[in-house]
Amino acid sequence: MNNTIVFALSSSVGLAKEICKELNLPLGKCEVKHFADGEILVELGESVRGKHVYFVQSTNKPVNENLMELLIGIDACKRASAATVNCIIPYYGYARQDRKAKPRQPITSKLVANLLESAGANRVVTMDLHATQIQGYFDIPTDDITSLGLIADYFKHKEGLDVKDIVVVSPDHGGTVRARNLAESLNTLVAIIDKRRPKPNVAVAMNLLGDVNGKVAVIIDDMVDTAGTLVSGIDMLKAKGATAVYACCTHGILSGPAIERLKNAGLAGFICTNTIDQTEKQKEYPEMVVLSVAPLIAAVISAVEHNSSMSDALSHAFE
Repeated sequence: MNNTIVFALSSSVGLAKEICKELNLPLGKCEVKHFADGEILVELGESVRGKHVYFVQSTNKPVNENLMELLIGIDACKRASAATVNCIIPYYGYARQDRKAKPRQPITSKLVANLLESAGANRVVTMDLHATQIQGYFDIPTDDITSLGLIADYFKHKEGLDVKDIVVVSPDHGGTVRARNLAESLNTLVAIIDKRRPKPNVAVAMNLLGDVNGKVAVIIDDMVDTAGTLVSGIDMLKAKGATAVYACCTHGILSGPAIERLKNAGLAGFICTNTIDQTEKQKEYPEMVVLSVAPLIAAVISAVEHNSSMSDALSHAFE
């Protein structure tokens, strides 16, 4: 992989370093500058001519700044004659705006796809998209990989916990496939929370489809933002007789009151990944378990560079 360079932009420096360690590559030299008026400059510190470049950048808060950094970095590489520019976007911002839920609304996740392609991206790699059909918004190769294997592995090796006692719970109907896939990995049952969402970031748990009485409930979602939906579901599961409740997600956005809500929810554990950097949040909530997705992303980069099977690479990522 002598022709490969991995650059880190502002939101994912720690993750990019872990990926480079997995690949036995030095982290590419790159500097991001923010001017007083908000303008952004991305300067590459080494030649990319004829190279296969990988930018690692989640577009979490500040969403627009992180997105612009990525677009500007792509442009810098194209103008410096990079052979290919590949965007590793572990958390794809604007993914929740994937359709017109009401008249006169935008489909912003499609707009972001257009921007990345127009800037000159040759490939996009994401993790656990909020809606998998977003892959279809791109006319370039797009790979959406999942962290469910990581999470399943965590529970299989969790000391003092028998997977036979687990029921995997989807927090809504939309997450049923995700919950079923995790349940299949753990060889256990599924339950579904029926909820209503009267407005953004507000959801009310109405009913439970399935049985958690006397069981350990494991809620699985793609993201946790303000944790209001999650806490509502936790309360219901306890009322339905769950002996313990774990909450898991790929993307720990954890906005506003999320940390305080999780602390007070009586969880047996909260598990997320480092698609979004959790260094500061872990200081507030040290009980939070953060799993690294670096081996998965490194496996994807290796598969792309060696023109090998991505599914085989991912299945052997932890061997």
